[in-house]
Amino acid sequence: MDLNFLQSTLLFQGSSTEEIGAMLKCLGTKEQSFSRGTVILHAGDTVRSIGLVLAGRVQIENDDLWGNKSVLDSVGPGQVFAETYACIPGEPMMVSAVAAENCDILFLNASRVLTSCPSACSHHSRLVQNLLLLSARKNLNLSRRIFHTSPKSIRGRLLSYLSFQAAVHQSREFTIPFNRQQLADYLSVDRSAMSAELGRMRDEGILETERNYFQLKQSL
Repeated sequence: MDLNFLQSTLLFQGSSTEEIGAMLKCLGTKEQSFSRGTVILHAGDTVRSIGLVLAGRVQIENDDLWGNKSVLDSVGPGQVFAETYACIPGEPMMVSAVAAENCDILFLNASRVLTSCPSACSHHSRLVQNLLLLSARKNLNLSRRIFHTSPKSIRGRLLSYLSFQAAVHQSREFTIPFNRQQLADYLSVDRSAMSAELGRMRDEGILETERNYFQLKQSL
């Protein structure tokens, strides 16, 4: 286990490698690897552990009875998933967690994370505070997706999402964490229609794009 990497994550932010090593011994941790396309957690599952991505990427998806897919989030190295469900015992998941790439996941028992150890160590309290901050950020990400999918037109949804990415990267040039199909699923639009709209936006000089790279121009 790379303790230096864990120290760089938001979940273990503020803790030394020695403190992290001590916490891992009492948090019921388990490391697992998953190949691309594997469903790590299924909708309907009840979970007890928080997933921390060590390498690769995990996609949070929702599929309806007709096979329509919505991508709710893309979780990369250092980020967590399933924390909300793990903290509510017996609550079935409404989404699935799927390996978008080959990935390594560290699972941490949520009840042990939330329950202070007998020594009531300060680094354990810090871990709980960090988890609360992570949950708040996840709620904010879901709110952002609502904003991105609120416009009625495909162009409106693309402009909302790409404008946000430009703000995050503080640049008009950036790479997004989705391929074209995943972006279409995230924005809840048809992939072919979205690709056609991106082509029109390129022809109009609004942007340049290749795969998941985008460069936004000055004017619309």
